[in-house]
Amino acid sequence: MRESLKQCKRIVIKVGTSTLMYENGNINLRTIEKLARVLAELRNEGKEVVLVSSGAIGVGSRKLQLSERPKTIPEQQAIAAVGQSELMHIYSKLFGEYGYTVGQVLLTRDVTDFPISRQNVINTFDMLITQGTIPIVNENDTVAVEEIMHITKFGDNDRLSAVVAELIQADLLIMLSDIDGFYNTNPLIHPDATMFHEVHEITADTLKLAGGKGSEFGTGGMLTKLAAAELCLKNNQKMVLTNGNNPDVIYAIIAGEQVGTLFAKRKEDILNG
Repeated sequence: MRESLKQCKRIVIKVGTSTLMYENGNINLRTIEKLARVLAELRNEGKEVVLVSSGAIGVGSRKLQLSERPKTIPEQQAIAAVGQSELMHIYSKLFGEYGYTVGQVLLTRDVTDFPISRQNVINTFDMLITQGTIPIVNENDTVAVEEIMHITKFGDNDRLSAVVAELIQADLLIMLSDIDGFYNTNPLIHPDATMFHEVHEITADTLKLAGGKGSEFGTGGMLTKLAAAELCLKNNQKMVLTNGNNPDVIYAIIAGEQVGTLFAKRKEDILNG
């Protein structure tokens, strides 16, 4: 099944805050530079790539020299506004070093749920990709809220990345996180934890193995990654979850090497509908 990853042409890469930021709250420029180089090289090879990037609040917190993630929604939205512009400046500079232009796409859930605006988003992605621009996607944290009568928030970029993969009909979603893959228990607590190399369906038992939230400046945990994987499986798409400390791992994934956890339906399951 890993061999089929070699044929993937349209790829979504999701990078989490824990990959972009050091634990001390500083920006991990070394990893971001490597990520830009790898994605630029994929474009050189003829791949079509879309980057879903977290980090706006983390980068904004660093820019404003805050020691912890703000608690209130207005604070978070204001800091996201600062951080998003700073993050795009970093991406624009680094991708530009490798000859590629980036385009910012900020989404809210209501936009992708409403048919007309959803089609407009798809058209925008298609045009950016056709032009050779690398779309960089994030949730529009400056306006996204989640209330009873007005739900605009995806909640995390794990789910958002799967939605983007669905919108652009991607062949593969690569989710770069702070963990090597999906385990039968928390490997940070249990050294003997076993990683699943392949998962073909998300069941109630699968969900029981996940829990907890992400890093200090992030929002996603393993449950949100499984939710993303479930959407990919529903759409007969593939997803690989792996550690993003070294973005060169993307090369290994696309080469069909056994890296991280592959979420994909079996061929017989696809044929049987």
